[in-house]
Formats: sequence, structure tokens, C-alpha cells
Amino acid sequence: MAELNSLFQIGLNVSERLCLVIGGGEEAEDKAGRLIDAGGRVTLVSPEVTDLLAQWASQDRLQWHDRGYQPADLDDGVFLLMNTLRGEPRLSEEVFAAAEARGILVNTYDDLVHSHFGMAALVRAGPLRISISTSNASPTLSGRLRRDLEDLFDTEFGDYLEALGQARALLKEQVPDFASRCEILHRLVEGAHLEGRFHLPEDWRGRIEAAVCTNKNE
Repeated sequence: MAELNSLFQIGLNVSERLCLVIGGGEEAEDKAGRLIDAGGRVTLVSPEVTDLLAQWASQDRLQWHDRGYQPADLDDGVFLLMNTLRGEPRLSEEVFAAAEARGILVNTYDDLVHSHFGMAALVRAGPLRISISTSNASPTLSGRLRRDLEDLFDTEFGDYLEALGQARALLKEQVPDFASRCEILHRLVEGAHLEGRFHLPEDWRGRIEAAVCTNKNE
């Protein structure tokens, strides 16, 4: 059984840094979108891409090379590499070794052995970012939690958070005293809270045991 790894949770600054994405499917779409959202300069290499990735390329939101990965792709000052291809262990090993030799951070889809970092499920609402990880115990559950949490944060929440950010910036200029400024900011979020409860599936222990035993005997 693969050992679970909780990893070290950080937020990485990729603004204006060159980020390479290998692959053109839905996983590449997700990772390229996150990088673009974070201000990264994205280059994508794949002979085929989703319609949305093609649209981003036509809008100059990313640069698309209509071909497979080439070692020279790592020679242009790449800061971070996302290998979104699955089921290609030799390529993953080759890419990881070449990138590591150049000091490039790598994430390989569903392969922590050939990754320097993992990708958590991400909840986005306005400026809010919530990362969800089950330490690779169940990426499926991470996705379910992400969808449930996204339903809790509506458009008004995004407006509220953006207004708080604007108020904080203005108060930094208007109220030089740190303690006084903190008191005002604390009052602005009084009454804000999250309500919810996670509901486990019925007889979850039995269902997991039955699924494992069934597949073990096949």
C-alpha cells in the first residue's frame, strides 16, 4: 500500500514566472487555468488540446506549441513544470530527472514519486482560495468536498471579500496605529461565520470492506 504523504502546504508565487504544462486534456486545462489565474506565464506543449485551451492560446493567455514534449522545452528559464500526462512512466521519469537537474519544480499527475509538490483541490470565490487535500487517501473525496464548499460561497461573498480588501488597503493609509487598525478590521468581520456538517455515507465501513474484498478476489 502506498504511504500517505501530507506534504508541506504553501502558496507559491508564480507571478510573471515561466511555467510549462505538458499535455492538453482536462487536467492540463485545470492546471493551466490555475497558473494563469495566479499570474504565471504559461507555455503548453501538446499535439491536441481542449477547446478552452485553444481559446486561451488564441487570446494570448498562454503559448501553445502544437507538438509533444522536447527536452529543449526546459532550456528557456522554466520555473515550474506541470506534467499532466497519465500512464507514461518512462516520460514522467525522464521529464522529472531533466527538470530536477535544472532546479525546476515539478508536479507529475497522480505520481508523487516524480513530483516535488502536490496539487490540492481548490475552492475559488472572488479572492478566496481554499486548498483541500486528503494526503492522497482519496482525491475523489477532495473533489466532492470542493464542489460542496463552492456552493457555500456565492457572488455576494466574493463582493464582501473584495470590499474587505479595499477597506484594509485604505485603512492602512488612514489609521497608522496597528492596534487601532486591527480593532476596526475585526469589527468588519463580526458575525461572519461558516455553518455546515459533513455527512458520512451509511455503513461506510461495510461498503469499503466489501469493495476491497470483491476486487481482491477477482
